[in-house]
Amino acid sequence: MTAPASRDTDLARPTPRPGVLAIEAYVPGKSGAPGARKVHKLSSNETPLGPSPAAVAAMRETAGGLALYPDGSSTRLRAAIARKFGLDPDRIVCGAGSDELLSLLAYAYVGPGDEGIFAEHGFLVYRIAILAAGGTPVVAPERDLTTDVDAILAAVTPATRIVYIANPNNPTGTYLPFSEVRRLHAGLPANVLLVLDGAYAEYVRANDYSAGLDLVLGSENVVMTRTFSKIYGLAALRIGWMVGPAHVVDAVNRIRGPFNLSASGIAAGAAAIADEAHVAAAVAHNAAWLPRLMEAVSGLGLRVTPSVGNFLLVHFPEEPGRGAAEADAFLTQRGVITRRVAAYGLPNALRVTVGSAEANEAFLAALSEFQRGPAHG
Repeated sequence: MTAPASRDTDLARPTPRPGVLAIEAYVPGKSGAPGARKVHKLSSNETPLGPSPAAVAAMRETAGGLALYPDGSSTRLRAAIARKFGLDPDRIVCGAGSDELLSLLAYAYVGPGDEGIFAEHGFLVYRIAILAAGGTPVVAPERDLTTDVDAILAAVTPATRIVYIANPNNPTGTYLPFSEVRRLHAGLPANVLLVLDGAYAEYVRANDYSAGLDLVLGSENVVMTRTFSKIYGLAALRIGWMVGPAHVVDAVNRIRGPFNLSASGIAAGAAAIADEAHVAAAVAHNAAWLPRLMEAVSGLGLRVTPSVGNFLLVHFPEEPGRGAAEADAFLTQRGVITRRVAAYGLPNALRVTVGSAEANEAFLAALSEFQRGPAHG
């Protein structure tokens, strides 16, 4: 029997619950430049030094065991992280990138009627995680492209359950001094979970910065997430970790997939975090090139947001043919791939990763050519 024509079509097929269709799918930075003779990918904040040779060797050693399930608790990796930071491994959870852990925290603590707060130009995954959990995302305005503690505290309501801050922040490259992080925590209700996303923490050289480990260990409502995708050069393996109070770790482990990390990821991660010389080399490379790039781009007449990460945010004028879209297209034609950040509310800016010496020089040469040339329509 045919259903009446007036029947609500939503009843004729499975319908996602409220909030799911409000999610704008995360779109990674592009990785190709058709027609370019050589491509320099500066769109994903990957390390130009690549992975630790020790991590590659450790991964290869797992090849013979591909038929076996990995350790569901990532014991070896949690132990390596614990040794590195002087932690109790039982307070650590590993995930398929810190993205998975950011989402699991929302699933554990946010539901319909609840709110989650993040900064205006914060990582797009925060909004996605809150909506996917059934909650309502609340955006706190920034000040000078920097997380504003007072704006976050003003946004807190009885419905607030979680607050995400990336420190340093992606894509702006700005950071909060640890005194401000402490002030934020002190102003939050005890039942609100503060998530400190330290994906770029290893790059920061500022004396007033801390990733927040002491705050985590001394609090019942603070967790810190970290990643192996950036300075450790293991983005392809999707490895992240978090440390938090025992009760938060217990909640996350109850909803975490039992085999969420591969055996290769566990082995490579454990080897990478122990290779301090490789990390030191990456820090030194970034410390040498980041200020040089910021100065050179500023010298071309463009505004650059001061960055403490392994990338810089370059702002373009709102002039026909001179904006970020035109610059991005021009650079792509010359094999230099940057990241449009319009989805972050920054339509006239490009985020550019600190790459290899060759890639950095190619970027500066192409950008200089763009700045010298006529309007590019």
